[in-house]
Amino acid sequence: MPKLSYVRALNRALGDEMERDPAVFVLGEDIREALTNTTTGLLERFGPDRVVETPLSEQGFTNFATGAALAGLRPVVEYQIPFLLLLVYEQIANQANKFALMSGGQTCVPVTYLLPAAGWRPAWGAQHSDQPYSLFAHYGVKTVLPATPADAYGLVTTAIRDDDPVVVFAPIGAHGVREDVGAGALSPVPLGVSRVHREGRDVTLLAVGHLVHDALAVAEDLAGEVSVEVLDPRTLYPFDWEGLEASLKKTGRLGGAALRRAVQHLPARRRQDRGPGDPGRRLRPAHHRDPGR
Repeated sequence: MPKLSYVRALNRALGDEMERDPAVFVLGEDIREALTNTTTGLLERFGPDRVVETPLSEQGFTNFATGAALAGLRPVVEYQIPFLLLLVYEQIANQANKFALMSGGQTCVPVTYLLPAAGWRPAWGAQHSDQPYSLFAHYGVKTVLPATPADAYGLVTTAIRDDDPVVVFAPIGAHGVREDVGAGALSPVPLGVSRVHREGRDVTLLAVGHLVHDALAVAEDLAGEVSVEVLDPRTLYPFDWEGLEASLKKTGRLGGAALRRAVQHLPARRRQDRGPGDPGRRLRPAHHRDPGR
């Protein structure tokens, strides 16, 4: 079975959607050079009218994309650095995202904003190490953070087809991920639907983006002590609250992927009311403190 890389999945999603819908086009800085490899080969396939090289003016081409969407096109804007979204936050969150509301649903702005998310790596330049997805999610902009190649393909496809602006953060920490993908296995992934990467009984570990893989590593490390369920919301807005509720009904507890050290202490808080070899033992409540502590 062939392996698909994360970046190749992004590239394939763009190419497939441009093939399917002539209204889809890509614009941004250095995209004809494919610096991130996301747009590799698109210029040769679709020509300069649909792979548009822009000047060094994020405010300019972001608003250009809004106008193109209002005129009936489906632009995909690629940014090279996540911090650049802060330069155009007002254009996306306050303008593009509100046109449908302000027009009473008479118009829509189907723009996809695609960028690498680089907040994971230490020692990067201070202005290159941002991952501001929470700003957009909290402001009600559709925001997705794929963790795997299949989800990257599926969520980008859905974002392009969506009639609202969608911000897609592609974490660099996941760019090296490859997975087996069979023929016909790639398909759109609906927004607002989470994915359980690993079933568990004792605690739900909620993780997004490249941290999903950290969470899976933690779950494997603790497999002999704690049964960890790894839940990936995939979409931060809209959020799959029903999926989270279903997971918590099974486990009764919620953890975060960044809390590796905290999770490693979980075995010390297990109940003592069952035998040490009983796999059905449950964790103590989070507020429990051992006597004398």
